[in-house]
Amino acid sequence: MPCPCDSLKPEDCKEWSELCVGNLWLFSGLKREELMAVASRAHRQIFEPGELVFSQGDPAKSIYLIKTGNIRLSRVMENGTEVIMDIRKPGDCLGEYLLNDLETDYYYPVSAWCFNKVVTCGFSRKAFEDMILNIPAIALKVVKNMAGRIANLTERIEAMSQIHLEEKLYAVLMNVAREHGVRRGGGSYALDLQLTHEDLGFLVGAHRVSVTRIMKRLKESGKITNDGKLLVLQISEAADNRKH
Repeated sequence: MPCPCDSLKPEDCKEWSELCVGNLWLFSGLKREELMAVASRAHRQIFEPGELVFSQGDPAKSIYLIKTGNIRLSRVMENGTEVIMDIRKPGDCLGEYLLNDLETDYYYPVSAWCFNKVVTCGFSRKAFEDMILNIPAIALKVVKNMAGRIANLTERIEAMSQIHLEEKLYAVLMNVAREHGVRRGGGSYALDLQLTHEDLGFLVGAHRVSVTRIMKRLKESGKITNDGKLLVLQISEAADNRKH
């Protein structure tokens, strides 16, 4: 099913999701007429690099499908520290928080910042509520597919709970490389996402100085290398197969 937002595809676009908002994981398994019902309620937006999509504490009003670009989700803790919670890529859903409770007001628990130029295709909370109330088949699919996403987040938490910082950082880098990098031969992944050591520190809950020391150790061991501006991770076949 063609997506109307294809007309917004930038000329210099490096990665473009062919998914329509009705085809994202949240609505997997819907019939054609149900997909059309979802797409007909969609709205399209373009965000520039560094632009804020929504801020932590804002009322949750919209859910988005990322067509192109990368978005960083971060949360400011009580002590003022900003923690990176996730990085979303083309084809990912953004703003699922509005699904938690359709009867009460809900607020975004994180802020969403654009790494680069972003095009989204999504719909408002009101449009989603009307759709769920009028088309029960869509509501049932949403519940089923949310369960799958919870399983994925559980795996992320397990990676973060590893005892040693080096193992934790490498596990996080592997997850980011698989989701946002390009797979090469020999079990390696090339990552063209400019994450600072401070960003990585937020992802693993460590100080920037500790991350710098561990990154040096990982390079010395050959687990990661640099290819120009690309960060290349060497992932064993056994470890890679466990994720596929």
